[in-house]
Amino acid sequence: MKTGKLFLIPTTLGDNQALVSLPTSVYEKVAVLDFYIAENEKTARKFIKQLAPEKKQAELSFNILNKHTDPLELQHFLDKAEEGFDIGLLSEAGCPGIADPGAEIVKLAHQKNIKVVPLVGPSSILLTMMASGLNGQNFTFHGYLPIQKQERKQFIRKLESLSAENQQAQIFIETPYRNEKLFADLLSFLHPSTQLCIGCDVTLTTEYIKTKPIHEWKNTKIDIHKRPAIFIIQK
Repeated sequence: MKTGKLFLIPTTLGDNQALVSLPTSVYEKVAVLDFYIAENEKTARKFIKQLAPEKKQAELSFNILNKHTDPLELQHFLDKAEEGFDIGLLSEAGCPGIADPGAEIVKLAHQKNIKVVPLVGPSSILLTMMASGLNGQNFTFHGYLPIQKQERKQFIRKLESLSAENQQAQIFIETPYRNEKLFADLLSFLHPSTQLCIGCDVTLTTEYIKTKPIHEWKNTKIDIHKRPAIFIIQK
């Protein structure tokens, strides 16, 4: 029996219309898939309805993948693919598997020899990197930084040193309600000449992407509280 495929379906980065950032190939695939893996069923259904309003919601089947998912249960999320059905993996925002729990499903698919098909869509990490003017030939994504101040201070300075040694851009994120605290720490702990790029609300009408040295940021007023943001530094 032919095995189904796992399609990695990107979603929008906010409440803007999907046509702004998603190609027709995503619409076409959502229109024919009935089996999904998603972080949140409610938002996943809303997204599918936006792209394929004619699709009957009652026919859709979901497996929920988040921090509460039992690892033993995870092993069965691809059963339908092994039965010959295609499955869609949805992220809450952006691309599945990038700063996203979907990576565990993708890993499992490879172990089970299930073909993984990534579809084109927006990644706030790559879009901010593209717009930063920093080193797109050599960069690293670190995810979230430590929360404790002293540990965070050491980590930020370590990233700055790595950037200088390797001529490498260092990318990281923060929980939106802690953005302003992280911004203040970056201003305090980084060298005045170190470049900092902040990409906020990427692809939305309120999008803000700016790169300048720390000493200039110290004289800049910016509202990033509770707004999804990407931070990039380069020494």
